[in-house]
Amino acid sequence: MIEPSLALYGESFDQVETYLEDLLEATGVRYCLLVDRKGFVLSHKEALWAPRPPALDSVATLVASNAAATAALANMLGERTFSEQIHQGEQGAIYVESVADVALLTLIFESSVPLGRVKLHAKKTIAALTVVMQNLKEAPVIKFDADFGSNATALLDDLLG
Repeated sequence: MIEPSLALYGESFDQVETYLEDLLEATGVRYCLLVDRKGFVLSHKEALWAPRPPALDSVATLVASNAAATAALANMLGERTFSEQIHQGEQGAIYVESVADVALLTLIFESSVPLGRVKLHAKKTIAALTVVMQNLKEAPVIKFDADFGSNATALLDDLLG
């Protein structure tokens, strides 16, 4: 089974949620998503006025796939990466930018929202999110002692009889 490449928890999760909420308010976008490179939604926020969101898991998978294809294209053209993607339609747009090479900030908005405002605030948010992502990499690995399994089994036996 494929699992997310990152796990947001505790203070890191709260910080990400706050940054996405602030970005949502500053830009007027409908939806903010933080997606890992495997296509899992790590966090998301939506505007109160926004219509029912599309299937976010599907959006995340397609965004990650598109980012992988774009990275391959950049490589073919001699670039290390293309850090941002913009898809503009008649009524809506999607802006995707890399966060510390481990995640993708994805913003979905109406075409009436100024792209310059979205990019400006996204860059500020990405700088803050990068710090959070770097701290996640430094989180210690949880190690269980040899008695953990037997102690857990004993507790479950006591609980469940």
